[in-house]
Amino acid sequence: MSRRAGTDQQVSEQQNKPNGLEAVLLLREFRLLWLGQIFSQLGDKFWIVLMVFLIAQTWAQSTGVDSGPLAGAAELIRERGLSSGSNLAPGQGANEAQLITLLATGIYAANTLPAMVLGSVAGVWADRWPKRAVMVASNALRALLALAVPVMLLPGPTWLGLSWGYWGLVVLTFLESCFTQFFAPAEQAAIPLLVDRSLLLPANSLYTATTMAATIVGYAIGEPVLQLLHQGCLALGLQGGEFLLVPFAYGGAALILLFVKPNEQVRESSGNSVWLDIKEGFNFLADRSSVRGAVLHLVVLYSLLAALYVLSISLASRVAQLGPTKFGVLLAMSGLGLALGALLVAQMGHKFHRRSLASVGLGTMGFSLVLLAQLKPYLWPTLLLCCVLGVGAALLGIPAQTTIQEDTPEHLRGKVFGLQNNLVNIALSLPLVLAGALVSSVGLKPVLLMLALILFAGVLLERPWGIKPIDRC
Repeated sequence: MSRRAGTDQQVSEQQNKPNGLEAVLLLREFRLLWLGQIFSQLGDKFWIVLMVFLIAQTWAQSTGVDSGPLAGAAELIRERGLSSGSNLAPGQGANEAQLITLLATGIYAANTLPAMVLGSVAGVWADRWPKRAVMVASNALRALLALAVPVMLLPGPTWLGLSWGYWGLVVLTFLESCFTQFFAPAEQAAIPLLVDRSLLLPANSLYTATTMAATIVGYAIGEPVLQLLHQGCLALGLQGGEFLLVPFAYGGAALILLFVKPNEQVRESSGNSVWLDIKEGFNFLADRSSVRGAVLHLVVLYSLLAALYVLSISLASRVAQLGPTKFGVLLAMSGLGLALGALLVAQMGHKFHRRSLASVGLGTMGFSLVLLAQLKPYLWPTLLLCCVLGVGAALLGIPAQTTIQEDTPEHLRGKVFGLQNNLVNIALSLPLVLAGALVSSVGLKPVLLMLALILFAGVLLERPWGIKPIDRC
């Protein structure tokens, strides 16, 4: 009788045990890592917003480019702005926005280059050093870089028609992106150290949802908050209030992550060179098909999302209520769908096989693209399909990230995540060029259908009809 009662009690406790997001959020160490991630992600977005803000305030005026090749480009933009019949003075309105875009290109390039080439090396060092130390140091160093930004506004010599301060911001952005590459693999490798294997899926779902939220919120509120800090400090008789936001975000992340205590084993140095360690990561991907397939899923996903970033301009121009300048609405709806999909995976994803989720995700995105290409471009159907596409992206991406964490040994996680970040960032860059060229040559509809065909081919490669109930979920 007592044994029966004990068994019933265990069953009751198991049923009442929190699961999904609730169980993950009850873990103190994970909550700290998650909060630190939010501050760090917002810092990344605020940095770009601050750079564009400073360019607009300082160098994008009609006298902001004095000589050299950039001056020629700026003059051409101004001439086009005037010849188009605009009543705006040079340096104002549409042509000023073009000048900002011209100068911001250097910032974007400096931010992207380390992400494409440094991920593998950063992943090796993330394996060699304690994860918490890497995460704290990368955020602290980025906070220090942000404190150096006001110095770039001091008068000084010019190069290629722009003051030394602009080029200083380009260099600082490059260094900021370098430190970010160290943070990313250390953060991803730390999650399995803080969360049980059974909770990795909701943990990654929560991370994906907050990453999308930070992207949308960071870019949306960045400029208003900078203006608020600027005006607020001026009211107090102080200059430079806008420079407080980025150090606060990165500094807050470093402080929070300082209290994270990952259960990490201390490893002796292998004595291998960095290149040998990178080769070890490649060899692991070659040998472990589950991880290799998951990385491929992420590469396909981010290639598609990058292509849609370009295609959204053409897609928005078809919708009468939007127009090309409001393409961000479509991207925001995709982000909303991805966040909703992340919550869905967190609560119910453990009930399904990973290959089933990947197949449904690929198919959902494929059908969304087909319908976007075929249906008449009305506002609400377009917004709904963009949201559904985001849900499909979550069904594909989150299980893939979880599989990589589960099936990669602890001593290789940094290397594998570094390689993953390299491949993903390359996947983000190439479609930005190719998609625009294809749309210009063949039109939007054929490109959408071609992308849908690639996704449907991915469904066939997954062979969802061969999944057995006894397979791992």
